[in-house]
Amino acid sequence: MTSEPMPIGAILLFGGTLLIFLALDLFLLISLVRPGDERNQIIVWKASAFTLSASAGGLVLDIIENYVRAQPMSVNPFVELEVMAILYFVSLVYYKRKLGG
Repeated sequence: MTSEPMPIGAILLFGGTLLIFLALDLFLLISLVRPGDERNQIIVWKASAFTLSASAGGLVLDIIENYVRAQPMSVNPFVELEVMAILYFVSLVYYKRKLGG
């Protein structure tokens, strides 16, 4: 049994998705480390707090679901990291618009 290679379109889509996620992860790290004025620090703090609470809430719901279904935990850390990066980016954009950063 021979397997056929993956189509070029799928490879490009997968590679583009990985590049977007890599950019979001780098943006997250740079925005956390970069110093700024007090307003910028408040914006980053609020975005970070929202991301942490949303990620923790998602994990709690996952734990409850696995407990009710009597299944073992199966959390993929790569997926969790990307969800956190997306949440952080969206909340950072929201708070920058709301607070005028």
